[in-house]
Amino acid sequence: MKKILSIQSHVAYGYVGNKAAVFPLQRMGFDVSSINTVQFSNHTGYGYWGGDVLEADHIRRVVDGLDRLGALDQFDALLTGYAGSQDICQVLLSTYQRMKPDAIWVCDPVMGDIERGFFVKEGIPEFFKNEGTLSAKVMTPNFFELEYLTGTHISSPAEIKGACRVLHDKGVQVVLVTSVMADNAASPSSISMVLSHVDGETYIVDTPYLPIIPAPNGAGDCTAAILAGLILDGLPLKDVLGQLAARIYGIFTATHLAGTRELALIKGQNEIVNPTHNFPVRSL
Repeated sequence: MKKILSIQSHVAYGYVGNKAAVFPLQRMGFDVSSINTVQFSNHTGYGYWGGDVLEADHIRRVVDGLDRLGALDQFDALLTGYAGSQDICQVLLSTYQRMKPDAIWVCDPVMGDIERGFFVKEGIPEFFKNEGTLSAKVMTPNFFELEYLTGTHISSPAEIKGACRVLHDKGVQVVLVTSVMADNAASPSSISMVLSHVDGETYIVDTPYLPIIPAPNGAGDCTAAILAGLILDGLPLKDVLGQLAARIYGIFTATHLAGTRELALIKGQNEIVNPTHNFPVRSL
């Protein structure tokens, strides 16, 4: 059984951060240990919340405890999402450097999106653009984050492929680009994901756009988690993207039917392991 260490945010209510990542990975059969970077009542999309961003020293002490147990050597992957501060970003990096050499770092560079711009503290975007891209083996930027990380302006699928190559040249082996609008962004009928490998393989998949308003937070956290599991399962890259799209769409469908702004992970949990949809994956 493969083991994953997940370091990201935590909420008591709803499904973002570790709440959106740990359960799907456990449902897929992985042994997951989690460390929280924040402890909030709910995600910030509600406009009000209680709780705290945990100090970097607190997280470092938890990691030190795992190290004393010999547990850091047991993890096959490090999964990271929202960090909370630049100091915490440094803890993420040092944690990965202390893990076994063949462990992979699946890094969701949570920084912002097209609608909101940057929503993290100063120094975090610079960390991901510089140190993060040099160490992470897998990165899962959305469209906005990909443009920032690569310093490029993207207006076509070919330019997405070129931007992914910028990250590959820095050392990132696999890049998943989420939230790519396949047609009219003002009234989309579909949304796409692009998966690129350092060896030149690049694939794209389209899924129907579900008008969930407001869009559920935690979708990127869940997507990065399932991607990590599929990669650790050793599937071919094309199959990874197909399976990822099918599972995430199934969860979104369950969420849409539930009429909730929180991901319907419990109601749609069978979609995580036995998706009912199938979408064609094509080369880009």
